[in-house]
Amino acid sequence: MNKLTEFLIRCRMTGMVSNQIMLKIIKISINSANLETEAGKFLKETWGYEKYNQFLLLLDHQSKKLPAAINYLDDEYPQVLRTIYNPPALLFFAGKIALLKTDCVAIVGAREATNYSFRCIGGLVPRLVNRYTIVSGLAKGVDSWAHQHTLWNHGQTIAVIGCSLDKVYPLENLELQRQIMNNGLVISEYPPQTRAQRFHFPQRNRIIAGLSQKVIITEARKRSGALITADLALENNREVLAIPGSIDRSLSAGCNRLIEEGATPLINFDNL
Repeated sequence: MNKLTEFLIRCRMTGMVSNQIMLKIIKISINSANLETEAGKFLKETWGYEKYNQFLLLLDHQSKKLPAAINYLDDEYPQVLRTIYNPPALLFFAGKIALLKTDCVAIVGAREATNYSFRCIGGLVPRLVNRYTIVSGLAKGVDSWAHQHTLWNHGQTIAVIGCSLDKVYPLENLELQRQIMNNGLVISEYPPQTRAQRFHFPQRNRIIAGLSQKVIITEARKRSGALITADLALENNREVLAIPGSIDRSLSAGCNRLIEEGATPLINFDNL
């Protein structure tokens, strides 16, 4: 782990340094002879003395043992993620970090998805695992099934979570998260001891979309996190594919709307 990554981890663990500020610190580091001094000067000018002194106190009390992470400038950081709006400055990880630089397809959808999604994912994943790493968010429903089917088919999967790596959300996915840490990759923007918060999930979704060449939505309501991921994918010139469903089912309304607006309808899985 290099000095920049170590410094960013320590900054992030104070709970005071946002992703945007870390990106500015990374920019400072490129031409910096003394990173901590110049970053300190920047933070003092940004925050003022009182907040900066509070930050220094928290910084000095960080544990010597730091969690594994990579920063925006590291070789392991994928170029596709650098191109998105507000890319994560720092990613904490557990598992095979090399998966970040493989070709990825995201599979996302409703937490309260039906057996229709389960069956579709069961048909999709075996056709994808020889070519792509499957990315999802380790939520209930579609996300969990995407990860599970990938592991069952001996494929590679990345879980992007909305809490720190030492937390589990939802708790029922404890064993699945452990399996992915051992056989795939789990990543998070959030430092240790960070519980899942509602606003974390849209932030997580931008990473799922950013890592992926294609985003597949199986089931989604008219307003859902899956549609946020789809919108973010479109903003970043990723292909969005949606599985159509019955027009009288609320869980198909989101996918049908995406198709109506120009997403690729995913009907024949062999053509993917």
